[in-house]
Amino acid sequence: MTISQSFPARRLRRLRKHDFSRRLVAENQLSVNDLIYPLFILEGKNRRESIASMPGIERLSLDLLVEEVKELVTLGIPAIALFPVTPNELKTVMAEEAYNSQGLVQRAVMRVKETCPELGVITDVALDPFTIHGQDGIIDKEGYVLNDISTEILVKQALSHAQAGADIVAPSDMMDGRIGEIRNALESAGYVNTQIMAYSAKYASNYYGPFRDAVGSAGNLKGANKSTYQMDPANSDEAIHEVALDIQEGADMVMVKPGMPYLDIVRRVKTELQVPTFAYQVSGEYAMHKAAFANGWLKERETVLESLLCFKRAGADGILTYFAKQVATWLKEEGNS
Repeated sequence: MTISQSFPARRLRRLRKHDFSRRLVAENQLSVNDLIYPLFILEGKNRRESIASMPGIERLSLDLLVEEVKELVTLGIPAIALFPVTPNELKTVMAEEAYNSQGLVQRAVMRVKETCPELGVITDVALDPFTIHGQDGIIDKEGYVLNDISTEILVKQALSHAQAGADIVAPSDMMDGRIGEIRNALESAGYVNTQIMAYSAKYASNYYGPFRDAVGSAGNLKGANKSTYQMDPANSDEAIHEVALDIQEGADMVMVKPGMPYLDIVRRVKTELQVPTFAYQVSGEYAMHKAAFANGWLKERETVLESLLCFKRAGADGILTYFAKQVATWLKEEGNS
């Protein structure tokens, strides 16, 4: 970078003096168009369950989900991501419920698209909500997750979501080669416009705990980890290879997860590969913020908006965040929706 002026010819604080000039020269902006709202769903009718580790977030039965998405559309939120709570009696070794055409996710997609067809619906393609052990794939006798047989089931799951009307299938399992297999299956079945959002750089992170509580997989996992297939938090170059492979195999957009602790990865992906890049402000990030707000240590509105603007500055095209509904409301109040 070449600097042609120096102090006092150039006073950088001049542009910071007034609100209008700060707004005019802002390099990044947050809008409702950047938001994806994750939703937890469960069986039953008129059921609403709070999640202790995620204050303000609830599991909803499908009738309440329908009412929720109507409000989200009014707020201008472009898309939701669905995550199911599977009853224990439906969890199996081979995760058959994952591709049940009348499963909870499949029925939820149909209900949402009937009610709000303009709302984008993203579905999670992974087996951990459906396995008795809480891992994202099929395991052998030693507990190692088997790549290829897991991919076969993931393909069935993705197809069942597309058949139900999902706009975007989002494989979050981190199996090698699954994006190519899912893309080929979608093409062969005629779902040529079903998009794939690949969780390409998903790290074996400790920030996922509240999410596992929310979907009920923590008890099945029983303290085990996912380090044999999710990425090592120490690695950065590896993320670029993962993203490049997924794009080559047919992903339309990619995901970095978690979010704020991995914004350097978001920046590298966007700068080096220049592909549609999304990030997930995960449950642990949400829980930490909420705890700080509850204790009066941080200002809620200002801190949340700052945190999401950081995602934009790093290069994220969109953000999955449990604050999406609140943020959309705030932006609407400010006239920035």
